[in-house]
Amino acid sequence: MSAQPAEATIREITELIGFDTTSRDTNLPLIDHVEARLEAAGLSSQHIPNAEGTKANLLATIPAADGSTSGGIVLSGHTDVVPIDGQDWSSQPFTPDTRDGKLYARGSADMKSFIGVILAKLPELTSAKLAEPIHLAFSYDEEIGCVGAIDLVDTITEKGLAPRGCIVGEPSSMRVIRGHKSMNVFRVDFHGVAAHSSLTPEGVNAIAYAAEFVAFVHAVAAEFRTDGPFDDAYVVPFTTVTANTITGGIAINTIPAEASVEFEFRSLGAVDQQALIARFRAEAERLGRQMAAENEAAGVDFTVTAAAPGCETPADAEIVSLAASWGGIATDDKVTYGTEAGLFSNAGIPTVVCGPGDIAQAHAPDEFIELSQIAACESFIDSLVTDLSRS
Repeated sequence: MSAQPAEATIREITELIGFDTTSRDTNLPLIDHVEARLEAAGLSSQHIPNAEGTKANLLATIPAADGSTSGGIVLSGHTDVVPIDGQDWSSQPFTPDTRDGKLYARGSADMKSFIGVILAKLPELTSAKLAEPIHLAFSYDEEIGCVGAIDLVDTITEKGLAPRGCIVGEPSSMRVIRGHKSMNVFRVDFHGVAAHSSLTPEGVNAIAYAAEFVAFVHAVAAEFRTDGPFDDAYVVPFTTVTANTITGGIAINTIPAEASVEFEFRSLGAVDQQALIARFRAEAERLGRQMAAENEAAGVDFTVTAAAPGCETPADAEIVSLAASWGGIATDDKVTYGTEAGLFSNAGIPTVVCGPGDIAQAHAPDEFIELSQIAACESFIDSLVTDLSRS
């Protein structure tokens, strides 16, 4: 029989899932709940809010036995979940349902089970005679581009916490993942000039220019697919580029004045992320100049809506072997999905992704996590605490 998680852990996960923290909504009730759980365990924490005050990260440190708060290990997780809109669920998405050895709910895999395990382990974490601190870093808006973690990581740096490693508990089936692609999302708005479709010289067709930009995106994608660079540690071993939404026009007999394209790229570490962004921006600006040449009122707006760096932690980094020694599954695999690991890594904190659940179940209707995965995560945290404790 597969290992089963503790009842206390399931209670913590159930409470977390009960908060609907879809990214478009606030996460503050969940943050307040976690803060109360930390306070009950004798830990103070810091809210790091967004500009509007509608969402917040939470940062807390479990000090070493000597009171030190610098160094140590970060345990990182995001509190938001993706929408359930248009999905057909067999059970209530925000009320966990356990059947056939699986816990079904939105956020069960991605990634409230990891945070729930940490909360359930607070007695062990706070009673241990730690030789170095453990930092808990819980973010908002990871699902829309790792937005909250930017300020969270900056705060860790500004406070001089200087962790020697970080575990991002995204669902990896408890594999120790040291690499993932960057994640970059853009919106390009084409502003043309409306006219009756029988009077084409009087208008500037925004859809036509948007289509030309989509063709450029597709051509760049073909370059990477054909010419690389390549990294065979990934299931898709090259940088991917794709236009995913396009809107525009109001009627069949009207030259469209507005059109918008949303596209993304997910780049390997060998690709210059900023240079690639600049390449797409330059093409948008070129098209904007062409539109303005037809009518000075026309033009293009290029917006970067999300840009999270990739993660390329060296195979010989200490955090890689540490995570494996705590029970993570050693692997050379890298993953195509983005996480907050790149932000920690860019701040000089060696980072791996290692968490319970399978990314294949994340974001889908009837999202689930195997109970045995939760139990494996419990064992991982137990081993981490033992290793970081004084003998």
